[in-house]
Amino acid sequence: MSERRRSHPTPVGDAVAAWLKSAGLSERVGQAAVVEAWPALVGERIARAARPEAVASDGTLVVRVTSSAWRQELSLMTPEVLALLNRDRATGRIKRIRWLVGDETLAGASRGAGAWRRRTGPEGAPGR
Repeated sequence: MSERRRSHPTPVGDAVAAWLKSAGLSERVGQAAVVEAWPALVGERIARAARPEAVASDGTLVVRVTSSAWRQELSLMTPEVLALLNRDRATGRIKRIRWLVGDETLAGASRGAGAWRRRTGPEGAPGR
């Protein structure tokens, strides 16, 4: 009977991290963590006006903003925002940000059913 060398158990977090690295997924998981940590990384003011939606495989973060004014402001601030997102991050760095205007996912819900319909004037006449 051969003797097995007993070692200390490996913590689950370490085992998962090793598996992700061996599978080539640690970079993507690190990038996806930015979406969850967005408010803490960019601050409350920006987080109220902009919501990250996804990270593409090329490292592009897609962020939806509330208005074109915010899109312009944040576009000018992109280098600073990238620095905030990538600070203290060895893997999973964000390479680019794509700023999109509007809230596609909640537009109908926030305005109520039928909000997409054109307004009409008296007796169904087209409005202006």
